[in-house]
Amino acid sequence: MSAPRARGAARGGTASGGAGRVILVGGGPGALDLLTLRAWRALQTADVVVVDRLAPTEVLDDLPPHVEVIDVGKVPGHHRVPQEEINEILLEQARRGRVVVRLKGGDPFVFGRGGEEAIACREAGIAVEIIPGVSSALSVPALADIPVTHRGTVAAFHVLSGHDGLDEAAVTCLKHRSATVVILMGVAMLERIVDQALAAGSDPALPAAIVENGSTRAQRVTRAALGDLVARAEQVGVRNPAVIVLGDVAAPGLLTPVPLGPEEPASRPTRVRSGFGPEHVGHDVAAPGARVLLA
Repeated sequence: MSAPRARGAARGGTASGGAGRVILVGGGPGALDLLTLRAWRALQTADVVVVDRLAPTEVLDDLPPHVEVIDVGKVPGHHRVPQEEINEILLEQARRGRVVVRLKGGDPFVFGRGGEEAIACREAGIAVEIIPGVSSALSVPALADIPVTHRGTVAAFHVLSGHDGLDEAAVTCLKHRSATVVILMGVAMLERIVDQALAAGSDPALPAAIVENGSTRAQRVTRAALGDLVARAEQVGVRNPAVIVLGDVAAPGLLTPVPLGPEEPASRPTRVRSGFGPEHVGHDVAAPGARVLLA
């Protein structure tokens, strides 16, 4: 994804004609049409947009020409603009009487540091509005035909950042298969994550999936049993941005109807514990145009 171009820098700083304010906007998982209507309306009111790398930058093409765009995108392992500096940008722009839209990927309060930015603004006396976004933790698995909960399979899910591996709750969920574990930003720690789960007693046959570039044309789904996940990810070259899903809901064919005979009842088992066999091939589905890789 190319960086958004800077625009509107020559315009004066009192466009909003009153006290400045900051709007923290969740842009969703990446696809432009998953941006909410409220978020789009906020963007139309902006004097300046401070944008992240994973935000739906395509929407910037529809902004009024006077709007200034400030790219503070962060690349994994290299934060181009430190969070403290981002906070200062928001404050400085709002103090100039401008409407500042802080456009983030996903939801601003799901590992988006939106809470820190809200605190910084309010401590400085700057008004803040929060506009939730469609979180990749839920939407990206759904777009790969993976429900994070499914009746008869699992009734809870646990979401965590993968930067530090699994937490105690995630380990328990996987060992007892009591909840789906959804991991954001975890590709670099995948081997450690799998080793933690297996060392704690998780079933090596537990279904797992990695969804790269969810909601975009580049979406790709890689599925494997937990014990084979690292090797499979290395084989196909899994890269960020990606969402990792561990649990029975990641089994291929979970949402695919089983062909019925003339006298068979219209039902199918929903609890999947048998791992991955040849019978699963051909029963996987994903978003239109997406690629699916089976172990």
